[in-house]
Amino acid sequence: MRPDLPSLLVIDTATEACSVAVFDDDHLVASDHAIMGRGHAERLVPMIASLPGRGQAQAILVNCGPGSFTGVRVGLAAARALALAWGVPVSGYSTHRLVAAMALDQSPGASGVDVVMTGGHGEYFTQAFDGMGEPTGPLASLAPDAARSTCTQHLVAGSMAAALVEARGEGDARVLMPDARQALLLPPAARALPADPLYGRGADAKPMATAIPG
Repeated sequence: MRPDLPSLLVIDTATEACSVAVFDDDHLVASDHAIMGRGHAERLVPMIASLPGRGQAQAILVNCGPGSFTGVRVGLAAARALALAWGVPVSGYSTHRLVAAMALDQSPGASGVDVVMTGGHGEYFTQAFDGMGEPTGPLASLAPDAARSTCTQHLVAGSMAAALVEARGEGDARVLMPDARQALLLPPAARALPADPLYGRGADAKPMATAIPG
């Protein structure tokens, strides 16, 4: 590991946002960020290549999800490949933990936040956090009506925050996407997940043994 390299490359492709950032300790050296529906795989490699030193760093941090199935896998595949090529460690963080940290950073004094992100099949990925950004409940995939009943905190953040607040008629909505440039808002323990996918819901396909009667 070369000590002259920046300390950290962050990769985030789990949602509609695609972003990369290079840090040297707590200093943001360079970054790129785009909101896009699709095309993360095509966009990510040029993004990293355009960073100083082609993004090479002493460690890699990647968003593990939940989010888009393809987006999560794109980010993880790139992070693992670069970690292997560079001989550096790779770790992960969750979409909801970072969005919670971003929302609380914008709302000093908030007692907590419900993070509500786009899920699969019309559902929302939800999770509750306290005012320190620590999770107070599990990640869940809920239908919109169930999410409105479950998410009771005044502060709501994420891609579906405005829709949820409008539907229930109360709250402070912060429409936020995870952003690699904000990764250091996370405490060290929240940046130490295994670089494995967090999909937010089980597979839609059923094993053949259970799908076929008899």
